[in-house]
Amino acid sequence: MNLNQLFDRLWHDYTTQNPKAAKIYNLFTDKGEQVVNDHIAFRTYNDPRINIDRLSSVFESKGYVEGGKYEFKEKKLNARHYELPDSPEAPRVFISELKVEAFSPFLQQTINNLIDKLDDSTLTNEELIVSGNPWGMPIYDTYQKLREESEYAAWLYVYGFRANHFTVSVNHLKQYNSIEKVNEFLKKNGFELNSSGGEIKGSPAELLEQSSTRANIIPVTFVEGTFNIPSCYYEFARRYVDQSGKLYSGFIAKSADKIFESTDSQDK
Repeated sequence: MNLNQLFDRLWHDYTTQNPKAAKIYNLFTDKGEQVVNDHIAFRTYNDPRINIDRLSSVFESKGYVEGGKYEFKEKKLNARHYELPDSPEAPRVFISELKVEAFSPFLQQTINNLIDKLDDSTLTNEELIVSGNPWGMPIYDTYQKLREESEYAAWLYVYGFRANHFTVSVNHLKQYNSIEKVNEFLKKNGFELNSSGGEIKGSPAELLEQSSTRANIIPVTFVEGTFNIPSCYYEFARRYVDQSGKLYSGFIAKSADKIFESTDSQDK
């Protein structure tokens, strides 16, 4: 599976689960815009069988290299981003992992049991990154208990390995060449934005501005029945030139921290 095939599969799965993203994409292209992906994000647990090292190996085997490391103390996450050298149009890859050991024995045991279900052929297959939920139909009671400790853990329990979000590069847009213009365009067309920490995260001084929609609420089949829960969201990023004259390529932890909350349930 080459990179184009991988990204096509990820995009198809993402827009199938998150049809609002496809609508937004089409709104931009209908205006004559070229939609370029700034980055694609994935979630995992820090168990060595499925951690960042494991998921990133798929991209590293195709030429990607590590571009930065990040820590989110409040949400108990680590993350890294990867880039494809000399290919500025290639999307960055952002992979985060939950520090499972920082949570309750219930959460630790639940996650360990999930991963124990996976055989070696699943864990070592490069298609793990596009496998979705590999551990079977989720239990709603377990989902709710995980949510009490970590929305991130609960989301991953249900959805597994897939793109958590794609990101439109605002730098490549012509009419909507600022985060403000993008946000107004989205709200005008009826999309709800993630307002945690403000609709715009970051600033030109920090060399990165970001915004995102709130996650789609979709019906998901659990053992106990069908329930409507948050799925994926669409992000938008505007990058600025650093002191060396190059476009900033990293991420701002305090901004990404708020972007993570795009998938939080709103019934708390």
